[in-house]
Amino acid sequence: MKQSLFIARLRGYVRIHIRGRDCERLIQPLVKDGFSIWDITQTQDGKLELNILIKDFFRLRPLLKRTGCRVHVLSRHGLPFFMERVSRRKVFFIGLIASVIALYVLTSLVWKISVDGNDRITEAEILEAASKQGIHQFQWKFRLPKAEVLSKGIQAQLPGAAWVGVDIRGTHITIKVVEATVPDKKPLSSPRNLVASKSALVTEIQSKKGRPIVKPNAYVRKGDVLISGVIGDEQNNQMVVADGTVKGVVWYTSHIEVPLTKQYRVYTGEAETRNYVVIGSKALQVSGYGKLPYTHYETIPARKSLAWRSWSLPLGWLHEKIMEVHVIEEPVEAALAKKTGLEQARAKLLKAAGESARLVGEKILHEKTENGKIYIDVHFEVEENIAVEQPIVTQGE
Repeated sequence: MKQSLFIARLRGYVRIHIRGRDCERLIQPLVKDGFSIWDITQTQDGKLELNILIKDFFRLRPLLKRTGCRVHVLSRHGLPFFMERVSRRKVFFIGLIASVIALYVLTSLVWKISVDGNDRITEAEILEAASKQGIHQFQWKFRLPKAEVLSKGIQAQLPGAAWVGVDIRGTHITIKVVEATVPDKKPLSSPRNLVASKSALVTEIQSKKGRPIVKPNAYVRKGDVLISGVIGDEQNNQMVVADGTVKGVVWYTSHIEVPLTKQYRVYTGEAETRNYVVIGSKALQVSGYGKLPYTHYETIPARKSLAWRSWSLPLGWLHEKIMEVHVIEEPVEAALAKKTGLEQARAKLLKAAGESARLVGEKILHEKTENGKIYIDVHFEVEENIAVEQPIVTQGE
C-alpha cells in the first residue's frame, strides 16, 4: 500500500533491503496484512529494496522468521528521526534559533540616524523634531509611520526647511533637508564713522564715502576717527555711512621659545593586539586583557561591520594593534631653531592681522639660550587695515 509522501515523512519511514531465498514471497503477505510499503525494487543479486513505515517495520519480525529472510536498514527518513537528531544536539539548535531571533530583533531596531543637507538649521534642531515623530535610536522600525508622514511631520516643526525627506534603509535612517532660501541682509544704512582699531602710524587712506580726518604718516590711537560719516560744514551737513580703507603700521612684540632638540617616534617591532565585539556604539573587549608593557605606544584600529545586502547591521568587531614606539631625541642647531621659531612667529602674526597684512619691519630685542631652549624677543612692524565701523550717536537717541 503506497503512502502519501507528506504523511509518510510525518510518521517516519525507513528504506530497507531484504535478503534470503525467494525473498519476493514476502510481498504478498505484507500487502495482505496491511503493511504500508512502496517503491519496491529488486537488485541484481535477488535482494528486495522498499520503503516501509516505522510502525510496520517493527511488525516484520514474525514474517522474517517464517520465511528465513533477513532485513537491513539502508536509510531513515521523516520527522521522528529529525527530532531524535535535534535532541542529541540541543545546544546547537538552541543557539541557532537564538541567533535567528537576535538577528531579527537587531535588524528591526533603528541604530543610526544621520542628517544631510543642513547648513543654517542645526543638527540638534532636526534631531529634536525627528524625535517628536518617533525617530530615535533603538526605536522599533515597525512602530514608525510611513516615510512620507515622517517627512511632513518634521518639516512642520522646521520653519527654515523648504523640504524634508526621510530615507529608511536597514537600521539606518537618513534625514535629508533642503533649506528655504533666505534673502541677503541689506548692508547697514545707519550713519557711521570709521575709527582706528589699534594704535598705529597711518600709511594709506582710501575713502569711498565720508570725510577723511587723518593723513598719511599721522600717528593715531585706538578709537580715533579716521573717516568721518559727517560731511559738510557746521550749517549744512549730512550724515552718511562712511566707507573706505585705512592702512597703518602696527607694532607687536613676540616672545619666541624653541627647543634645541627634536623628537622622533620610531616603531620597535613589538606589538600587542586587542579585540572587541561591537554592538551599536558599544564595544565589549574579548581579548588582550592586562596592563600594556610599553611606556610609549600608538594604537592602530581596524573596524569591520556585518552587512547583509544593502543593510549595514549594528554588529561587528574591532581589532586594535598596539605598536610600541621609541622616542628619539636629536639635537637641533641653534641657527636652525632660531630660523624656525621666527618663521612660525611671522606666520602666526600675519594670520591674525588679516589677508591684506604684510610685514614691513623686524628687530630682535633679546636672545638667550637656557635649559635646552632658545628664547627670543622680537619687535615686528606690520602694515594692516586698522579701520573699523562705529555708529554715529546723535543727541536724543
